[in-house]
Amino acid sequence: MKRWYLAAALAAACSTALAANFVIINESRWDIHRLYVSSSDSSEWGEDQLDDDILRSGQTLTLRGVACDTYDVKMIDEDGDTCELRNVDMCGGEEWTITDQTLINCIASSN
Repeated sequence: MKRWYLAAALAAACSTALAANFVIINESRWDIHRLYVSSSDSSEWGEDQLDDDILRSGQTLTLRGVACDTYDVKMIDEDGDTCELRNVDMCGGEEWTITDQTLINCIASSN
C-alpha cells in the first residue's frame, strides 16, 4: 500500500514539474475572440481560453500550468474566420506568436 502512495506522489510531482506557463502573443492586426486548446490526442476542443475576453492585437495571453505536450489550437477572429492549427508544441515556458501570416495561411488552408 505504501508503494502505491509513493508512486502516486511521484507521479503528481512529475506532472507538476512538467507543467509550465505558455504565452500567446497576438501580433496580428486582428483581434482573437475565441481560442480553444486541446491535446492533439483529443477529438474534442477544450474550453474557450478567453472566456468573455478578447485577445486584442498587440496583447498577450498566458496559459498557466500547461503540461508539456503538443496541442491543437482553434482561433476565431473578429470577422468570424476560423483558424485551426495542429500539433503546436507547448513545452516548457514557451512563447507562440500569432502574426498576420499565421492567420492568413491558416484560414486559406481551411477553405
